[in-house]
This record gives sequence, structure tokens and C-alpha cells, in this order.
Amino acid sequence: MPSASDASIVAGMTATGAGSKHALRERILAAGVHLFTASGVLLALAMVHFSYRQDVRTVLWLFLAAMFIDGVDGFLARGARVKTVLPTIDGALLDNIVDFITYAFAPMVLLWSTGYLPDGIAGGAVAGAVLLASAYQFCRTDAKTDDHFFRGFPSYWNIVAFYAVVLGLGQVATVVLLLALAVASFVPIDYLYPSRTRQLWRTTMILTALWFVGYAAAVATMPDTPAWIIAATLLYVVYYTVASVVLTIRRRRGAAVGARSGATSRAADGATR
Repeated sequence: MPSASDASIVAGMTATGAGSKHALRERILAAGVHLFTASGVLLALAMVHFSYRQDVRTVLWLFLAAMFIDGVDGFLARGARVKTVLPTIDGALLDNIVDFITYAFAPMVLLWSTGYLPDGIAGGAVAGAVLLASAYQFCRTDAKTDDHFFRGFPSYWNIVAFYAVVLGLGQVATVVLLLALAVASFVPIDYLYPSRTRQLWRTTMILTALWFVGYAAAVATMPDTPAWIIAATLLYVVYYTVASVVLTIRRRRGAAVGARSGATSRAADGATR
């Protein structure tokens, strides 16, 4: 007849086995999320391939797929607790690698290979300036603020390329736009992080979802995209830019008032001692 100690040992082994199975499921789920994020590099490879085949529409669809992955993988990562379950894999670094390739490198390949940038060294210099600005942006330790804003233009070069295509911009207009936004990478304006910035979150998420619908409609109707579809998507760009600038000004003023209040309080404390 088994003793009480034997029963406790069996119970402990059963609990350990159940815990191991649960931990294994968590690791598989976390690894799946990382693989989902990493799949963006495969999309980037396809973007480059179809850019050189002059298949612009396919590249724009791939841009949309990459933005979808980037938009949801953060939610999935937090839900799967990837930092805790797989601490040896840096999901943030993986995300930055994928984003740099899909948001910056591949769009420059598209614009340069399809004639939106000048041929030869001139076009390469413009694309190179964009990539250097993006490299700076991605390696900054303060590129994302603690309250979830992007500091400086957040390397949305795939969206810039989308508008260059659907608006039919010429080389001069494209070059001017790219260089202006490259400079904006160094300007300390805090841009909305659509899925994480708390201010205006609901409004931003609704408008972002509608923008994705507009993007898909614009690509689906190329090359004769109705002007109203393009105009509707540009309204979101205006909202995003204006909201970012206004919130930047408000946050700077709030920080300045807080600093003055703190200085006044310290001075008052010193006077009473």
C-alpha cells in the first residue's frame, strides 16, 4: 500500500509535468510571435525582387502586409509575454531590423529602380541620405519617448513611396519630399505612435484603420485611382501631422511649467531654512 510520502511525490511529479507542458506551450507561442515578426524580412526580399521587375502594385501590397505585421505584433508580443518567456531573444531589436528593411530600405529600392529618383549617383545619393537619416533614427535611445511618441520623423518611407506612386510625383518633387523628411528626422517633434500613444488613442486608431482601407482601395484601383480616395487618405496624414505638432507644443509647455514650479519650490524651501 503506497504511503502518504509516495502520494505526495506522485502529486509533485504530476504538477511538475503539467507545469512543464504549460511552459512549453508558452515558449512555442512566444517563438511563433517572434517568427511572425521575422516574416517581415521575407516580405522585404519580395519587395526588392518585384521592384526590379517594375511590379509596383505588388510592392505596394507587400508594404501593406508589412505594416499589418508591424501593427499587430506588438499586441501579440505583450500578450504572449515574450520578454519573460524567451528572455534570450530581443524582440525589440528584431522589430527594428525588420522595420528598417521594410520601412526604409525597400521603399528606396522601389523609388530608385522605378524612376521616381534620378538614375545613377544622384538617385543613389538621395536614397543614401534617407537611409542614413533612418539609421540615425533607429539607433537613437530616445527614438521612442517614455509616454510612447516617436521623436523626429518616424521613418514612414513606405508611406512616402506610396504617395509618390499614387500621386505620380516627378523626380524633382520626390527628391524634395524625401530630403525634407530626412531633415525632419532630426527635428525634435514628437509624433504619435498610433497603437500606443494614450492621447487621442481612440480617434487615432479609428482613423488609422480607415487609412488602411483607403490605402488598399487606392492600390486596388491603380493606375486610375479616384482622386477622392487619395484625398481621403491624405486627410489622415494632415490629422496625424497636426495632432503630433499640437501635442508636442502642449507637452513642451507642460514640461516648462513643471520645471518653473519645481525651481520656485526649491527656492522657497531654501529661503525658509
